Amino acid sequence: MVDRTSGVPAFRQVAADLRAKITSEQYAPGAQLPSERELVEAYGVSRPTIRDAVSVLRAEGIVVAEHGKGVFVRPPAAIHRLARSRLSKEARDRNQGAFLADAATRGFTPSTSVKVRFEEADDRTAEYLGIEPGDEVTVRDRVMRANGLVVQLAVSRLPRELTRDTAIEQVDTGAGGTYARLEDTGRTILRFVEHVGARMPTPEEAAALQLRSGVPVVAVTRVAHGEDRALEVNDMVLPADRYELSYEWLAD
Repeated sequence: MVDRTSGVPAFRQVAADLRAKITSEQYAPGAQLPSERELVEAYGVSRPTIRDAVSVLRAEGIVVAEHGKGVFVRPPAAIHRLARSRLSKEARDRNQGAFLADAATRGFTPSTSVKVRFEEADDRTAEYLGIEPGDEVTVRDRVMRANGLVVQLAVSRLPRELTRDTAIEQVDTGAGGTYARLEDTGRTILRFVEHVGARMPTPEEAAALQLRSGVPVVAVTRVAHGEDRALEVNDMVLPADRYELSYEWLAD
């Protein structure tokens, strides 16, 4: 029950008690919290107080609210992103390119939502792809999930001349993904270049990734290069508290 004489707001007391129960795994990762009605009865407070307490835990990234289902303890989703092997042709041949390779490494269940659109290249995209500003590009906008939790936002842009009449312009590109479809057209992917930085998320990114206040994101821009030109530029946004990025290279 809430201590009315403590001077601590009731919603913060409820949030502290729920936080302690989550930390001790009385409510385990992935578990659903009691319903709002049950929490009202358990703590002897009003529904608005319970909602405020849950809002505190959501802002801290401890719980996730799923519309129509309830509030759940956020499961751990530490993802090891091994840059070298995840982009190999061997991985694509096994249908484990990129994000699927991360899933195989860490044992989570991956899922991806994809939207495809077409737009004119802005100056930045044109510079990366070696095309003219205003040239048409194919955009693949993806939301990636690990065990249902959004863990990555990724937007790929490719010259439309390379994707026209291919599965790259479909939501489902088939086994091996976009890079395999580029190879099907006779293109050879020779190398990747990644530019990695850190920043605070935009409000839209924070909402999509359900980030608690103060958590930065890792921003990765990857450019895929073929024999004579850049084939794709991919802008990725990763929550800094859920990812470990690993790179390896040979000593010259």
